[in-house]
Amino acid sequence: MSFFDEDEPPSTEIRQPRTSRPPAGNRPQRAPGRPPPDHHALVVRRRLLAGAVVVVVILVVVLIAGLVGGGGSEEAETYAHNVSALIKESDEDVGSPLFQAISGAGAAQRGSVEQRINELRFVAEEEQKKATAMSVPEKLVAAQRDLELVLDLRAEGLTKVGAHISPALGGGTESASDYKRIAGAMQTFLASDILYSQRVAPLIDAALSADGVNGQEVASTQFLPNLGWLEPGTLTARISGQTAGAGSGALTPGTHGSTLESVSVGSNQLVPGEANHVSGGPNPTFTVKVLDDGENRESDIKVDVSVTAAGKLYSSYNIIAKISPGQDQDLEVPIEGVPLNTVAKVEVYVEPVPGETDLENNKAAYEVTFT
Repeated sequence: MSFFDEDEPPSTEIRQPRTSRPPAGNRPQRAPGRPPPDHHALVVRRRLLAGAVVVVVILVVVLIAGLVGGGGSEEAETYAHNVSALIKESDEDVGSPLFQAISGAGAAQRGSVEQRINELRFVAEEEQKKATAMSVPEKLVAAQRDLELVLDLRAEGLTKVGAHISPALGGGTESASDYKRIAGAMQTFLASDILYSQRVAPLIDAALSADGVNGQEVASTQFLPNLGWLEPGTLTARISGQTAGAGSGALTPGTHGSTLESVSVGSNQLVPGEANHVSGGPNPTFTVKVLDDGENRESDIKVDVSVTAAGKLYSSYNIIAKISPGQDQDLEVPIEGVPLNTVAKVEVYVEPVPGETDLENNKAAYEVTFT
């Protein structure tokens, strides 16, 4: 048999053209048995990483905002502290000495009283300069503007009182007019109290609250002791020691005086320095107990009651016709339209009788909420 007798069957396999491969050293090596990377898993991982980056950025922004906000809070707290210190200084170093100097000033030398008032005016002007020089956060510019006006009003009132105190004490023909001008000057002190309590303090409180600061109180103020100083007749009696126009009228020998013993609304006796709550609506009737603590029978004793609430003043008065030495008497003073469910300041003042010199026991102030 010939070697070429049987031919092989033709092959039916289709051969693919060879493609060039990179050298073995340049090809990435895959670990044995490791599946090829999943494209979907890679996308998910990338999105998770991007989300984590966004979260970190947000946290950083929040942290920075908190630090910035904290700085603003500290500025507001510092400003509130400085304002409280300054307003207390005004009350204690100017207000109290002023009314001590002019109460019973008729028995003192006119020149010395005027000099004392001028000294206090200088102190008031220095306090005004302190206020102007304070560092003020931008959000408290309005409060600062009103604070400066408060102190300006007090310095202005002292200037007016100083200008008229000596002529008033001189007892000349124009003395009554000078007392009226002094009473008018007292209105600037009242205006300063109202402006501070209704504008300065609330604006500072609002800023502190917005910054999340709780528990820091802004000092209150009462430069004008009570409303009796606004009435020329009462003011004349307090400064000169006798009723206006009394002239050469002689006082009965012995001591003269009256004392405010207590104040009640219904069955609720008001307590100074505490939060009093009174039910009964917006038209309370105050029962004021007054004692004649002198040695003489007194007559026509006027009792003033005022309620300051929600930025408004409500006031009324009544008169005790006669009261004997050592006896006390109740007097009812109704007031209408008092706001409910808000803290009110109640001031009661027994106006001095002729010859009365100790006026500290004639007044009282209370914090009351009417419901």
